[in-house]
Amino acid sequence: MSISRRSVLKGTAAASAAAVAAPAILKASDALASSGQVNVFAWGDYVQDNMIKKFEGDTGIKINLSTFGSNDEAEQKLKAAGGKGFDVIFPSITNGANYYPDDLLAPLDESKLKVDAVVPSMLRDSVKLGGTYRGKRMLLPFDWGTEAITFDSTVFPLSNDEVSFGSLWAPEAKGKAAFRQKSALIGTGLYLDAIGKVKSNRMLDVYKTEEDARRVWDEVAKFIIERKENIAAFWNNATEATNAFKQAGASIGQTWDTTGLLLSREDAKWKYRMPKEGGMTWMDSMGIPSGAENTEQAYAFINAMLDPEMAGMFSANTGYNSAVVGAANHAGETYKKQFLEIYNNDTLANLWWYPADTPWFAPLRQEYVDKITNA
Repeated sequence: MSISRRSVLKGTAAASAAAVAAPAILKASDALASSGQVNVFAWGDYVQDNMIKKFEGDTGIKINLSTFGSNDEAEQKLKAAGGKGFDVIFPSITNGANYYPDDLLAPLDESKLKVDAVVPSMLRDSVKLGGTYRGKRMLLPFDWGTEAITFDSTVFPLSNDEVSFGSLWAPEAKGKAAFRQKSALIGTGLYLDAIGKVKSNRMLDVYKTEEDARRVWDEVAKFIIERKENIAAFWNNATEATNAFKQAGASIGQTWDTTGLLLSREDAKWKYRMPKEGGMTWMDSMGIPSGAENTEQAYAFINAMLDPEMAGMFSANTGYNSAVVGAANHAGETYKKQFLEIYNNDTLANLWWYPADTPWFAPLRQEYVDKITNA
């Protein structure tokens, strides 16, 4: 896939000065939505108190926030409600295909959105990742990040070029490893492909057909189960991931970037680094459910999230990377320092982007998640 974080960074840098200097431009929808409420359904750490205070103070619109911890949870709740109950939702963009057949999302009216605030390369590449349906824009890029390796450098003194998804399964990691089962199937598969043990075209084969997926995942699951003594904890959301290290005794794990970055801010012994096989990379998005009742307020909220200052606040809060031009200028020195420690030209060129889901993919993957969990 022709998606490069280097191109994203170039686009961000080129536009950042203009983004900082440009005055805010209010659209008609902003004025119409200057009161009322908006029901937001977001990942647990996305919309934090400082962002709520800014939005409500700027617009007079009250945020009613509900949170989810996984894409599966978000999909199931919206499906059960027939697309009703929320005005804005934040799914991973590759999960868009799971919403479209049941008409759970409404097409976005781009004339009401500050689309130019999105890094151009991310807006372009979001089409390939599932952000449009039947030629209509359904989801708008919000942020992106990676899943790689968090480790206690006093226990695992790994240099940057030694870090691997295979590090989880080394003998010295016995009883010390943490991971989310569904993403470990990918990370471990990338490792096994890299060492020539299980050929998978860098794990893209599991997205081709059920037969290909079973061929690869049979071997990956077997490899993991044979080394289950390494497992200290499973995690499925950001809180559980942090607790795996703070409470369950894990000292190495496959985690989202925010877990490693926030742990590192507390204690420099914790490192978050890209594995040699390539960091797994995702994009989350914003959309409006088909049953939204506060549509103008929803557009006002999405536009507020596209403001560079708000986007920078989000990155500073979480450690995730915003899809908004100029956001990094408002994210603070800690965010900037950590970003430069983790990403360089080599790691950026080696990223592994999640492809868009197919209808059979998630149920099949869940079979193997259950095998690992119950082994």
